[in-house]
Amino acid sequence: MSQYPMTAHGAELLRQELNELKTVKRPRIIQSIAEAREHGDLKENAEYHAAREEQGFCEGRIQDIEGKLSNAQIIDVTKMANNGKVIFGATVTIVNTESGAETTYRIVGEDEADIKNNLISITSPIARGLIGKELDEAVNIQTPAGLVEYEIVDVQYV
Repeated sequence: MSQYPMTAHGAELLRQELNELKTVKRPRIIQSIAEAREHGDLKENAEYHAAREEQGFCEGRIQDIEGKLSNAQIIDVTKMANNGKVIFGATVTIVNTESGAETTYRIVGEDEADIKNNLISITSPIARGLIGKELDEAVNIQTPAGLVEYEIVDVQYV
């Protein structure tokens, strides 16, 4: 099985969610199923069926998280020397050379990506264009609006 890159922070968030599902949500669902069973006929018991459905979603999410963590290659950039090169896990500030708009992104694994929080996937066009480049370097990135030139103005390993 192939491994997928994940930041140390992303792995920790998944571990916390897994712990929450196993120690809080799963026991609560089991209790809900037990209470619903006490109400009698299971064929017409909506509470029972809802609790069983919720149990299925919970167990599926637990399996999903365990699978992701078992195949994760956890990369902690905070332990690397910052040489100004854009790598996985780096926080990069770029400036659109035409408009002057400045944007900061953190390059993360696919499961961690959240554009609203400026976390972009390693497989995104912007990240692929930035990986391997260095501070103060200009880079052309193909966007839906066409080819855009950016300048890398800051690279942090945080």
